[in-house]
Amino acid sequence: MKILIATKTHEYLIHELQKAQHQCELLILKDAVELEDIIADYEGIVINSRFVIDRKIIDKALRLKFVARVGAGMESIDVAYLQQKNIQCFNSPEGNRQAVAEHALGMLLNLLHKLHTADQQVRKGIWNREENRGIELSGKTLGIIGYGNMGSAFARCLYGFDMNVIAYDKYKTHYSDDYVCEKTLDEVFAQADIVSMHVPLTAETHYMANDAFINAFQKNIFLLNTARGKIVNTEDVVKNLKSGKLLGAGLDVIEYESQSFEQLSVDKFPEPFQYLIHADNVILTPHIAGLTVEANLKHAKVLAGKILGAFS
Repeated sequence: MKILIATKTHEYLIHELQKAQHQCELLILKDAVELEDIIADYEGIVINSRFVIDRKIIDKALRLKFVARVGAGMESIDVAYLQQKNIQCFNSPEGNRQAVAEHALGMLLNLLHKLHTADQQVRKGIWNREENRGIELSGKTLGIIGYGNMGSAFARCLYGFDMNVIAYDKYKTHYSDDYVCEKTLDEVFAQADIVSMHVPLTAETHYMANDAFINAFQKNIFLLNTARGKIVNTEDVVKNLKSGKLLGAGLDVIEYESQSFEQLSVDKFPEPFQYLIHADNVILTPHIAGLTVEANLKHAKVLAGKILGAFS
C-alpha cells in the first residue's frame, strides 16, 4: 500500500511498514485542509489529533483502506462513516497509558504535598513549613471515572499507596481485581476523596464534570483530568474551587485548547482560565500526560502491529 505519514511519529513505524513492502511517504501536514487535496492518492494515512477526518474528506479518499491515529482519542474522526465505507480505524491508547498514569500520579502528589508552592517559596527565600503541610494518599479513596486503558493503568500505578481505589465505567462490568474495586457512580460520589477522569470525549461526556457532578460528591474532593478538556466545565471548576467544594485540581487538558494556546497571550485567556493560572491549589500542564520518550516508541509499535496484523 501507499501510506501517508502525515504527522511526526517514531521511525520504528515507518521502518516496519517499509519492511513489509509498503510504500511510506513522510509529509508533515498542519491539518486536514492540507490533507484534503492529496488523500485520494493513498491507501493508508497516519495522523494525530490535529486532523479532523469528516465525511467531506472521507468521500475524497477513494483508495483509502485505513486511518491510523497516533494516540488514543478518536473524537475528531468520523469512525462510523469510515466503517460504513469499509475503511479500518486504528489508534494506540496502549502506547501512552503508562505515561498518562504516571503523570496523573505526579499531579496528585504535587497537589497533596504542595510541592509546587513550596518550591516557589523556597526560591524566593520563604521558609514556610506549616503553610505547606501536606496530605497523605494512604487511607484515601480515589474514584476513577472510565476504566479503560488509562484508568486501569492509573489504578496499577496507585498500588502500594495503601489507598482504596474504586472505579465506575458505564460500559464495563466485572473488572474488580487487586488494583480496583468496581462501583456504581453513586458509590463513587459517596466514597471518593479524589476523582480522576479517564473517559473519551463524546456527546455523552461533554461537560460531564460540571457543577452538579462535583456537588454530588459527599466529601470535598480533589479533581484530576488527563483525558480531554471539554469533559470538564472550567467555569464550574472555578466556582467550586472558590467555594471549597474542590480542594484542588490537576488539569493536563483544558477546554480552551482549540483556541491554540501556542498563539494566545496570557492576558487574552478566558476569565475562568485566568483564575486557574493564579490559583495555588491548581496544577496545569500543556496536554503532555501521554508525551514521554517511551510512549513515542510504544505508539509506533502498537500501530505497526495493528496495521500489519490487518494487512499482512
